[in-house]
Amino acid sequence: MSKPAALPPLAAIRAFEAAARHESFTKAAAELGMTQAAVSYQVKLLEDRVGEPLFRRLSRKVELSEAGKRLAPAVTDAFHRLNAAFNAMRENEGVLAITAVHTFATNWLVPRLGRFQQAHPEIAVRIEISTRNVDFTREDFDIGIRGGNGTWPGVKAHKLVDMEFTPLCSPDFLARHPLRRPADLLHVPQVDAHDEWWALWFAAAGMERPARRERSNVSLDVQTLIGTAAIAGQGVAMLTPMLFRDDIAAGRLVRPFEISATDGGAYWIVYAEQRHATHKIRAFRNWVLAELAREAG
Repeated sequence: MSKPAALPPLAAIRAFEAAARHESFTKAAAELGMTQAAVSYQVKLLEDRVGEPLFRRLSRKVELSEAGKRLAPAVTDAFHRLNAAFNAMRENEGVLAITAVHTFATNWLVPRLGRFQQAHPEIAVRIEISTRNVDFTREDFDIGIRGGNGTWPGVKAHKLVDMEFTPLCSPDFLARHPLRRPADLLHVPQVDAHDEWWALWFAAAGMERPARRERSNVSLDVQTLIGTAAIAGQGVAMLTPMLFRDDIAAGRLVRPFEISATDGGAYWIVYAEQRHATHKIRAFRNWVLAELAREAG
């Protein structure tokens, strides 16, 4: 019985698959953490092995040749199968790998996670806080919590809660700066005043925000940091009250106005469309939804 032909180097196959999917050596290089020249070199190794060009090199991009079009689906399918096999191993290990946006993870999820682990002691949890949208078919994550409109390709998305926001500040700050109507906010320091949420909230309050002098020069981007500045009395912050429910309940933050606004975004729980909802994914998804419903009702 003849021995099967040796496979080309895995690095060359990975470079070809990424370049075929993006139709770009540059984008493939960014995804794989390689240089564009290294991707081109690996693709050339594969072309030498198969004996014909796999891409047409154009002036600003590359396109799959006829041979490349025949090879690409099989290679992509092979990577999907490998990923599914490793996902199955993770499932058997009982480790739930979560990627979550910063403030939701820090302010809501982590303080409540003990209740999930009490309910599901068989599932260990690993959390990475990140603002990027991971590729579940290629990265070692089972489930994610994202902010946005819920329309990401390749994932199933379940809406958790609308991303509403309103001004919050410390009780001491409010005592020093009485806020009786929305226009009073124009005369006090605003934390991260350049955030577009301010303009949206003023519009919801029925007014335009004119130019003013009391803006903070600090830009913090992440709600956790903005909330910390507000608790410290540095100004009024535009925040999602649901994520600061514990601080409001403890009296560290107060809400001067009942008016809320939204940019149309929400928080979503997501996982790969190709994967079935495994026991650990279903358990975590259902627990999060039940916790939010309990707190809302």
